[in-house]
Amino acid sequence: MVPLAWYNVTSDFGRMARAAGGIAFAVLLMLTELGFRQGFFDAATAIIEALDADIVLINPQKIRFGAKEPFARAQLYQAAGVPGVASVKPMYGEWRTSIWKNPQDHHLFNIQVLAFDPDQSVWLLPAINSKLEELKLPDTVLADAKGRRFLGRPAAGQSTELSYHRVRIVGTFNIGPDFTYDGTIIMSDRNFLKYFSDPLTTDPKLDMVEFGIVKVTQGANVQSVQAGLQRIMPANVRVLTKQEFFDLELDYQSGLAPVGPIFGLGAIFGFLVGTLITYQILFADLSDQLPQYATLKAMGYGRAYIVKSVLQQSAFYGLVGYLPSWLLAILLYAAIAQITLLPLGMTIKMTALSLGMTLGMCLISGAVVVRRVLQVDPAELFV
Repeated sequence: MVPLAWYNVTSDFGRMARAAGGIAFAVLLMLTELGFRQGFFDAATAIIEALDADIVLINPQKIRFGAKEPFARAQLYQAAGVPGVASVKPMYGEWRTSIWKNPQDHHLFNIQVLAFDPDQSVWLLPAINSKLEELKLPDTVLADAKGRRFLGRPAAGQSTELSYHRVRIVGTFNIGPDFTYDGTIIMSDRNFLKYFSDPLTTDPKLDMVEFGIVKVTQGANVQSVQAGLQRIMPANVRVLTKQEFFDLELDYQSGLAPVGPIFGLGAIFGFLVGTLITYQILFADLSDQLPQYATLKAMGYGRAYIVKSVLQQSAFYGLVGYLPSWLLAILLYAAIAQITLLPLGMTIKMTALSLGMTLGMCLISGAVVVRRVLQVDPAELFV
């Protein structure tokens, strides 16, 4: 037997299509905001994901990956002596004075520069690790092929300028931009010293690092090694697992960065708009169906059955409206990703969250509208 709620939804195709369209609009709004939010987070954490690290050492003042907060490299030698530590590798970064010249049109742009010792790779990316020997050469860099298009189209063999020094591109990798930095350049620590050391310093060695990349020995417990490091590290060094460092970036982007909270508010706004739209749809439908429900009450059906039927009808409307918006969102993500170069894509987590929000807004609307049905008096309708 066809459930009453499903019959009410599908008995009038035109009405169902209009209702599905209204709900789909709100769902698509939510999916767009959730997609941008997830893409924003994925872009911000892509560098961290690419690090070959179990533990990361940073300055306690560093609140995000791209904040310039170095600490003394000497602390890395101290960390290397902790039981369970296989290696501790320095990593350098520059975000303020790193100026990139587009190889094609020669326009200048700020860019993120990361450096490491090619004899001690800190990366999981094969595109970087396959070019370690080339990076040892003077004035060589690797360029992000997925950087913003206005940075140029980098390719191996090209020459350009980085912070007004001539450089040669020996290869490319794929990480992509985020909402702060349009692209990334990777180079050796030796070239980094040449390009970005302070000309006024009396000690030009690479004695300050941005990150200490720690690998633990095979079979060692990461949390135990972390505890050992925390016991000996001074107050100016913070010891984080890779996941904790990842979470630190997410906390900044979701709470302190100006962009992250906007997408969250956009999703909430879509939820509220969807609740209002669904309420109007259900109110109009149930107003037409009051005689039907009055008949059920007269036949002895109780409040529980009527409430269940109305909530089921609300949920069915949500499902009917969700499917087309979900399919359209996949196409929209693909188009936006091509334009913005952000890692937008539908995920199981996003699907579950958006479906839950869709059913939630429909059930809330149904719970409000059902009072109208429960208050109807069969005697008044059939006088």
